[in-house]
Amino acid sequence: EVQLQASGGGLVQTGGSLRLSCAASGLTFDDYAIGWLRQVPGKEREVVSCISRSDNTKYYADSVKGRFTVSRDNAKNTVYLQISNLLPEDTGVYYCAADPIATCGGSDWTVFVRGMDYWGKGTLVTVSS
Repeated sequence: EVQLQASGGGLVQTGGSLRLSCAASGLTFDDYAIGWLRQVPGKEREVVSCISRSDNTKYYADSVKGRFTVSRDNAKNTVYLQISNLLPEDTGVYYCAADPIATCGGSDWTVFVRGMDYWGKGTLVTVSS
C-alpha cells in the first residue's frame, strides 16, 4: 500500500521559514515524481511545486518562486519543501502527491500534479502577520 505523509507544518511569523517533509512508503520511491499542493478552506487547491523522479526538473508556482525550494533524498524516501520568507497568504494545509512518471508533465505540470495517483494527509502551515 502506497502511503505518503506530509509533516513539518506549524505556526510561524511572517518572514519565517519552515521545512516540510513528505515521507513515502510502499513504493519504489525513485520511480515517482512528487508534487506539493496547498489548500485554504473555501478556496481551490493550489499546486505549488513538483520534482521529477531524477531530481533534475523542478517546477514552482509563480506565487512561490524564489521562496520555496523542493528537493528529494531518494535514499530516505523523502521529499522536502523548504519555505522561506513566509507570507500570510502561504497559510494552508500542504499536501504531497506522487505519480509513477519520470517528469512532472512539462508545461502542463500543474494539471499533472492535480491528477497524481497517490495523495497523503496534509500538514498545516499557519503564518501570522
